Amino acid sequence: MLKKIAGAMLAFGFAGLSWAQQIDLNKATEVELDALKGVGPVLTKAVMDERKKAPFKNWEDATSRVKGLGPQKASSLSEQGVRVQGSAYNAKGVEKKPADKAAPAKN
Repeated sequence: MLKKIAGAMLAFGFAGLSWAQQIDLNKATEVELDALKGVGPVLTKAVMDERKKAPFKNWEDATSRVKGLGPQKASSLSEQGVRVQGSAYNAKGVEKKPADKAAPAKN
């Protein structure tokens, strides 16, 4: 019984380590890319094909060259630990919608 509990704890420990790992978009394998939420075979192929031409310099380079990799997808991937040249995605220059102003009270 003790061996089963220890084995289960060890398995969950390794699962946690793999979840926390960072994946570099320039070095990720097909299997690693396919395992990411929101990435399928088409996006994986597009990333791999563009990467063969030249490594991605940064997220802006990756999003401009890979069809289907826009700001929302890049943000999602970055949250999952994907990095480009060690950097997380930063949505700089993206305009945020202003908050709705409360309507004036009527007397």
